[in-house]
Amino acid sequence: MIWRENRENAYCEITPAILALKEQWEKKNYIDPRLYKEYNVKRGLRDEDGRGVLTGLTRVAEIQSYNVYMDAADREHITPAEGVLYYRGIDCRDIVKGSATRGRYAFEEAAYLLLFGELPTEEQLKDFCVQLSSYRTLPSNFFRDVIMKAPSQDLMNTMQRSILTLFCYDDKPNDIGLENVLRQCLQLTSNMPVLAIYAYQAWRYSLPGESLFIHVPKPELSTAENFLRMLREDCSYTELEARVLDVALVLHADHGGGNNSTFTNHVVTSSGTDTYSAITAAMSSLKGPRHGGANNKVMSMMADIKLHVKNWDDEGAVADYLTKMLNKEAFDRSGLIYGLGHAVYTKSDPRCEVFRDYVHRLAAEKHRDAELTLYANVERIGKQLLMERQHKDAIATNIDFYSGFVYDMLGLPMELYTPLFAVARIAGWSAHRMEELTSGSKLIRPRYECVEDFRPYTPMEKR
Repeated sequence: MIWRENRENAYCEITPAILALKEQWEKKNYIDPRLYKEYNVKRGLRDEDGRGVLTGLTRVAEIQSYNVYMDAADREHITPAEGVLYYRGIDCRDIVKGSATRGRYAFEEAAYLLLFGELPTEEQLKDFCVQLSSYRTLPSNFFRDVIMKAPSQDLMNTMQRSILTLFCYDDKPNDIGLENVLRQCLQLTSNMPVLAIYAYQAWRYSLPGESLFIHVPKPELSTAENFLRMLREDCSYTELEARVLDVALVLHADHGGGNNSTFTNHVVTSSGTDTYSAITAAMSSLKGPRHGGANNKVMSMMADIKLHVKNWDDEGAVADYLTKMLNKEAFDRSGLIYGLGHAVYTKSDPRCEVFRDYVHRLAAEKHRDAELTLYANVERIGKQLLMERQHKDAIATNIDFYSGFVYDMLGLPMELYTPLFAVARIAGWSAHRMEELTSGSKLIRPRYECVEDFRPYTPMEKR
């Protein structure tokens, strides 16, 4: 046991040799930022006006966030616009409203639409849900042999490991025929919530004094209902809780082909690799704090604000502290107010606008209206401060600003926030993977300009 502990410490140790190699790396790896402009590099695959560089075509989803018009001199102008997110040409807000009025959950309907391009009939939706339920089971002893081994607090890592291991249980893992990929995608869509919850339960059980409880999903329940049922020891949840979680899944199911994880999925799929590898690659992107971990940063920021602003109704005190944050004098000193502003949306994030009503309803049920007031003050005052500093007429409130608060009210641990994102986004990833396989037909291979000087080889004795 002593040897093992020493071995583990040595494995993670930053040795003097590593530090010396780091210094060597730094000497020869600096790139002058001015060179990016000289070579007209589209950093982040974005134009200078912030729009993404066009790299492909899709029918799956579309984001509208600005208007483009040409003036008399044939010059292009961009003006901010209210954001709209379309799934297969249908406003995602209408999908949420349509299901709510009929008293059914919407995520399965949205997943069907993203995959097959049409809203399902009642019979098609029923058959689709039955298909998903039939796949919502893991191989025998998979939890014991895979998920319980070396459980990690980073649940995304555990989920990725599990997905890659499912490759070994597949009789045709490398078959990229459309029918086989569809089968694999539906199985992963079904099992993503199971993998997320079981990864959490395994990690939680590894903590001192914690018990292990595992609930199997019920076939008649929706994805949102099963997620809450498997998470909670008593399997209970309210109708509003399940409804709010279902809406969150719908709003995160896709975000166009250019978001980082979906583009990663396109890139990896274009190589002809298997479904398990492509989805795991997309998850590797999503787990990054610049992409899928934003709501965790919002929650940490709000906890810090609660600690330093004693009276949450005091708008002056809120404004003073937000100003300190923007001046890099408070919280993480990044100069950011997390959750305000978006890489694509200009005036509004439509997902946030849909979510807002459910946030209010859930806050009322959970008796957390005071916290909601603080969120509203931070949102309103923060946007005003940002607009003044950035000389903008509008700042979009990102859905991440409220999603963490919602998950907290649902009793979800922060470790599950990004995995829940993956539970939703697997629907979009699946649709884009199938689209890339049938329409892409070419390996995605952008160009990088090398700015290193040419030099001769130096013999060892002369170095």
